[in-house]
Amino acid sequence: MWWPGILVQVSLFRALHEDEKRPKGGLSRMQFFLIVFISSFAYYIIPNYFFPSLSALSFVCWIWKDSVTAQQIGSGLKGLGIGSFGLDWATVAAFLGSPLATPAFSIFNTLVGFIITVYVLLPITYWTNAYNAKRFPLITADVFDSDGKHYNISRILDPKTFSINYDAYDKYSKINLSVFFTYTYGLSFATLMASLTHAFLFYGKNTWEMWRKAEKSTSNKFADVHTRIMKKNYRPVPQWWFGILLLIVLGLSMFTCEGFHKQLQLPFWGILLACAMAMIFMMPVGVLLATTNQGPGLNVITELVIGYLYPGKPLANVTFKTYGYISMSQALTFLTDFKLGHYMKIPPKSMFLVQLVGTVVSSSVYFGTAWWLLTSIQDICNIDLLPADSPWTCPGDDVFYNASIIWGVVGPRRMFGPLGLYNKMNWFFLIGLLAPVPVWLLTRAFPEKKWIRLINMPIVLSGAGSMPVAKTVHYISWFTVGIAFNFFVYRRYKAWWARHNYVLSAALDAGVAFMGVATYFALQNYNIYGMEWWGAEASDHCPLAKCPTAPGVVAKGCPVF
Repeated sequence: MWWPGILVQVSLFRALHEDEKRPKGGLSRMQFFLIVFISSFAYYIIPNYFFPSLSALSFVCWIWKDSVTAQQIGSGLKGLGIGSFGLDWATVAAFLGSPLATPAFSIFNTLVGFIITVYVLLPITYWTNAYNAKRFPLITADVFDSDGKHYNISRILDPKTFSINYDAYDKYSKINLSVFFTYTYGLSFATLMASLTHAFLFYGKNTWEMWRKAEKSTSNKFADVHTRIMKKNYRPVPQWWFGILLLIVLGLSMFTCEGFHKQLQLPFWGILLACAMAMIFMMPVGVLLATTNQGPGLNVITELVIGYLYPGKPLANVTFKTYGYISMSQALTFLTDFKLGHYMKIPPKSMFLVQLVGTVVSSSVYFGTAWWLLTSIQDICNIDLLPADSPWTCPGDDVFYNASIIWGVVGPRRMFGPLGLYNKMNWFFLIGLLAPVPVWLLTRAFPEKKWIRLINMPIVLSGAGSMPVAKTVHYISWFTVGIAFNFFVYRRYKAWWARHNYVLSAALDAGVAFMGVATYFALQNYNIYGMEWWGAEASDHCPLAKCPTAPGVVAKGCPVF
């Protein structure tokens, strides 16, 4: 499979390392890269430092400043994002990846899923007040009690054992979610099941036949040109390298969980089960990633499984999730990098060793950086105590924390089981399992209609899957850029697209990354900030978009209906 996501890196390395003669009246790819990189680097200081509001411009909110409903509809950060957009490459690519690296058919599948979720299901459910939706913000990952207030976890969690007190929970309140966060979990169930069905129906037979033939054959009959070149020039990585490494890290993982007075709460069998789940989903999720540049994670299904097996243990839940979800994610990243080496003709053994060294170095750097940030930035990740324009709001970590409450403290039985408020979300397992079947049947009935095969139900179901970490303005900007380049430019200026599209993506990413680091270490690290003015706030100026609309619910900064 072709792994579209790495074509950006392939194009970048070719631009940097290949000798290329500049075409008459044009630019070499290296010259094009440098021009775009410098422009991106220079421009990003505006949305990153002088004018952060450029990242999310929501005109509806500016017109109806006192209307909660209008701001819910128009806010790109806390609402439906109608009329909202961003003039910042980080808005486009930071949460969803570069749209220039995603095929057009995948973008359209994501767009359909996004529209159905955000503009059909969400408004109907919210404005009919299903699940008491109006008691809570329209789009949020926070958890609430039955009165619409933020859930006070200290009232149900035993600080000595770090486990739930069920009596206190029954006396206090069931956990309530925003209706969008509820759909996020339901659609996650559906996406994973659809991935299994999709991979089996569309790729199962072909993959098995190719595997069987390749295993029996000693020739290069079933190999593509890249594989033939690699086999001719390099020896593969011995399987025992992987086996020894697997045994070492499994042993270290079990020691980590069983040692340190079992502070992580997860027993050794949890590591084995998490790795088994990662292996089961490697194939179906890998197929999606290798063909569409998108693939679901295992975060929800791992939380669900360990939540049923080991309820009331939040640290065990997030530890199991990390070993299951991140193991598969890193394995696919490992495969992605090997595919990059395949395209660039790098010796496999060199790739393996570089990966191993890089993992040790990056893990150490990540850990040190996280420790430094947590100890040096006051009130980091605490939105209630941070200044309004603070960049340290940690949206991904906030979702991770709330998930630990939902799945780890309370557990799926009291959330999505018979004792919970959201047991109807379990129907999404069946919906996802069956969703690819009609598409597959249509491809069999109408084989001449090639466009039917481009309908990818796992991608449709996960259309809004990166929310609520990503916001509607990020999706709208991502769709706009992706469709413009990978559909319109691709169809009308195919030669330019083939030569420059992926180089453009790499240059824009690099410019933003370098300026982000430079701005922090040169200015923000010394508490040097820009002018205090309206545009300096890292918001879209829609303060009422987060307000509940049910009568009598009190929320900070919001009117009471």
